[in-house]
Amino acid sequence: MRSGNGYDRSMLGTIFTLAWPTMLEQLTQTAVQYIDTAMVGTLGTKATAAVGATGTVNWLIGSIVSAVGIGFLAFIARQIGAGNQERARQASAQACSVTLALGLVLTAVLLLNARRIPVWMQVDPAIRDMAARYFTIIYLPMLFRTASILLGTVLRSAGDTRTPMRIGLVVNGMNMLLNFLLIFPTRTVSIFSTEVLLPGAGLGVEGAAWASAAAFVYGGAAMIRALWKHPVISPRGQRFEPRREILRPCFRVALPNLAQRFATSFGYVVFASMINSLGGISTAAHTIANTVESLFYIPGWGMQTAAATLSGNAYGARDHNGLKRLARTILPLEVGLMVVSGGLLFAFAEPLVRLFSRDGDVIRLGTTVLRMVAVSEPFYGIPIVVEGLMQGVGKTTAPFVYNVIGMWAIRITGTWICTRMLGLGLVAAWGCMIGHNLLLCAFFIYHYVSGRWDPFAGRQAEREQTAEAEGKQPV
Repeated sequence: MRSGNGYDRSMLGTIFTLAWPTMLEQLTQTAVQYIDTAMVGTLGTKATAAVGATGTVNWLIGSIVSAVGIGFLAFIARQIGAGNQERARQASAQACSVTLALGLVLTAVLLLNARRIPVWMQVDPAIRDMAARYFTIIYLPMLFRTASILLGTVLRSAGDTRTPMRIGLVVNGMNMLLNFLLIFPTRTVSIFSTEVLLPGAGLGVEGAAWASAAAFVYGGAAMIRALWKHPVISPRGQRFEPRREILRPCFRVALPNLAQRFATSFGYVVFASMINSLGGISTAAHTIANTVESLFYIPGWGMQTAAATLSGNAYGARDHNGLKRLARTILPLEVGLMVVSGGLLFAFAEPLVRLFSRDGDVIRLGTTVLRMVAVSEPFYGIPIVVEGLMQGVGKTTAPFVYNVIGMWAIRITGTWICTRMLGLGLVAAWGCMIGHNLLLCAFFIYHYVSGRWDPFAGRQAEREQTAEAEGKQPV
């Protein structure tokens, strides 16, 4: 262990205590995606493409809710770090009100546009109806999905990552079971030489959608119940009408993060629409590769949760040395984890793709792009953690600028030039995606080394205090 502001092994236990439940939750969620994609893949390439064609819209919607949650996370973690538990409970009640309003608005917008979205996404006309039906079903319970994401973030802001993990495990288990029952028809299978009749609804792609929708309803309801009974941040007895003194600092952090996530996630939608225009093979390979890759991002997202919560606590407690030790401990840890995950992705790319498709062209293309992106995994780990540190201390403007530049200047413009002007395919598009990740790494390394992420550092601390007094968001 090193003292002072350096690497501190004594912090590893706290970091992993917060990170491992998020990692396990993400792992089980990814396992469900793997099984879901594999089950749908048995229905053919068209079914896989129909499910994956609007998947980036799911990222866009989820990112909007997550961005709002980050505003509450920064506020609540800071209040808990300062020992102001009552203020944290007041913010929890406000989060419930925002969940209701945001969930209802998103439900209306998505269902009204369910049939238009596959057209906007340039989905192959042969599968547009199938994609639209899948999209409609999974967004019927949007209010519950909003509750699961936003209120789960509220629980994590209080250092409780285990409750969202436990709920996530049940949600994912329910999803897998219902997939098994709803996708396939009633059939007879042989288990240890014994013929067993397995019931099934035979709903195909729609069965996968109904399975997800039912699991989302349970997840949202369980998260509401868990927050209501939480011993630290339960909203019971608090005011639920809007309170400006709480919502204003929350949205001061959330809005730049919301703008960032909307701009980058909308970029994912545009990126996916260009991939969809390359044909069914490219769409299927892209969908499968994204699903496979998501497993190997898990260490990053777990470390980001820990970084955001602990940096918020340290900032609220005015513990500058603790904040710097956290950063210097968690960054090399994250890079090491991502080196391992990238190596595993490179080595097992082909067998993982084969889990989801029997089409030789899809397998070859998916394996190629996965091995390309595997090399960039360690570089992507740095911006994930630095951004988490900045979220915890309420600095979300600079990540917004960096992510928008990377997405639109490199990924989108580069992919448009490669696919539309040069006639290149999926490999070139994923090359542009890797270029985006490398640029983000450079941006966030600069921001970290320059000390601009640190709210206590020199003149930056003075600007922070002035900005808070004037109700502005510091960069």
